[in-house]
Amino acid sequence: MRSVPVEIRVSVGHARPSIAELLELRREDILPLDRRLEDPVELYIGDRLVALGELVEAEEGGLGVRVTELVDAGHG
Repeated sequence: MRSVPVEIRVSVGHARPSIAELLELRREDILPLDRRLEDPVELYIGDRLVALGELVEAEEGGLGVRVTELVDAGHG
């Protein structure tokens, strides 16, 4: 059972543009999020928050997440 893969979604923030603002987006525009660069990202399995972390460059040159806090299983 422990070898069954699970999908983890990483949330870096949220944006709430109006439809007009969304329709006006162009290549290289910046969509502001409700978080700062130094704020933690949230790790979800399904709709359940399981951990917090920080974005890092992975050894392979890609993007990774360093887990900084595990969320209590009874949370939410």
